[in-house]
Amino acid sequence: MAAVTYLELLKLGGSEVLLVLAGLVVLLVDLAVMRDEPRQNRMLLAGAISAVGCFAAGLWALQDGITGRAFAGMLVIDRASQLVKVVLLMMTAATVALSVQGRFTRHVGEYFSLLLFSTVGMMLMVSTENILLLFVALEIASLSLYILTAFNEENPQADEAALKYFLFGGVAAAFLLFGLSVLYGLTGSLDLREIGAVLGQRGVDAGVAVAVVLVLVGFGFKVAAVPFHLWAPDAYVGAPTPVAALVASGSKVAAFFLLGKVLSTGFAEVAGSAAWHGVLSGWAPVLAVMACFSLLLGNLAAIAQKRLKRLLAYSAVGHAGYMLVGAMALAGATDRGRALAMVVFYAATYGFTTIGAFGVAAAMERAGESDRIDGFAGLSSRAPVMSFCLMIFLLSLAGIPPLVGFAGKFFLFGSALAAGPGLGLVWLVGFAIAMSAVALFYYLGVLKQAYVVPAGERAGTLTVQVSVILTLAVLTAVVLLLGLYPGLLLDPLTRALAVGM
Repeated sequence: MAAVTYLELLKLGGSEVLLVLAGLVVLLVDLAVMRDEPRQNRMLLAGAISAVGCFAAGLWALQDGITGRAFAGMLVIDRASQLVKVVLLMMTAATVALSVQGRFTRHVGEYFSLLLFSTVGMMLMVSTENILLLFVALEIASLSLYILTAFNEENPQADEAALKYFLFGGVAAAFLLFGLSVLYGLTGSLDLREIGAVLGQRGVDAGVAVAVVLVLVGFGFKVAAVPFHLWAPDAYVGAPTPVAALVASGSKVAAFFLLGKVLSTGFAEVAGSAAWHGVLSGWAPVLAVMACFSLLLGNLAAIAQKRLKRLLAYSAVGHAGYMLVGAMALAGATDRGRALAMVVFYAATYGFTTIGAFGVAAAMERAGESDRIDGFAGLSSRAPVMSFCLMIFLLSLAGIPPLVGFAGKFFLFGSALAAGPGLGLVWLVGFAIAMSAVALFYYLGVLKQAYVVPAGERAGTLTVQVSVILTLAVLTAVVLLLGLYPGLLLDPLTRALAVGM
């Protein structure tokens, strides 16, 4: 392979460079120019710069011809990674829009720059096949999110939540780093493709089993899968609500895309099987166990929650289980690119939907209300537009047609059923469908408060900022449009991953 020049490297990493520059400009402007201005003006200007940075990075990623592979897989830019970057940038832009009316921090420049830097880490996660940069990118994203979790000066639980998030994340990072070190020791390579070739010759021995389990532990924390989910409820409640939305959306999209790449490229030959009456040693049985417990605990625990953000946290654990069911298809699929496209599509559409649900919680908080579920009583009369958006988001999360949540589950479960001969993963898909019925119950509980239970005597009309309503309306339109025309996102993903795989 010909040597990559600095100019070519800058071209390949142009989106990340633009976002880093935007973060530095936000810091400079806020600290040097806007420090003595009212907080609201600082939030608006920093949000505008951040949004422009996201827009510029997205335009760069959408250009034709920006593809390549540099430094033995350290930077891999293809159409699939570029598409996922655009999705991540859209989620970051939505997070910025939900943040600009916030009053939760005085450190405006630091807040928005960390939002952008965390997105840079996520973008690097989807742009590498090198296990060293893989770990570095994960930590760039994670460290930024740990700090952002503690930014909520109005919430006394923020520091505790950030500390729990950091401690769990540090332990998970240690497991992941140890697993990647074992992989390097077994294969002598940092490139996932070369690692996959060597593991195909070794098969599943004790060393490979240890490495695979340790790596899955690290990823289990990132996606909040059981039993590595304990940080999620406290972090979602303690963090600023827009930050919780980004953790639940962008972080999951990047982590599942990277996990799928690791499983399909590096661990493809040691997958094993979790098929009915056909279990074989490998990563598939481990993921099957994680998926089952995530589906069970996440959905059952969500029933007992009294606050919307805690409900969404346990719901996120359950949705991680659904995505792990889709990831199981990588073990037996003849077309791994299509199987991975289903997982990424589900993660992306879940991300847009859950940002909208958190946006409603943020709007309630800014109106002086809490996110307690009983506080949503009479929302349909107090804020009709916002209650309609909430209904669309929750029904989509429950998988009700014709919303995008139904399309995501349909394609995800279909991909899992098509993987492997015989009954294959029918048992796992059946369990996931049963847990979807449980999820519908607790989502309808929130909508019952909004549409059936009357508002209290002292409850008045809610005043919601125009920027929040516009953001919720755009996210609602995305959920409806992708539900009716899923091919708008799924077809480009499938084509890109078919080439990349």
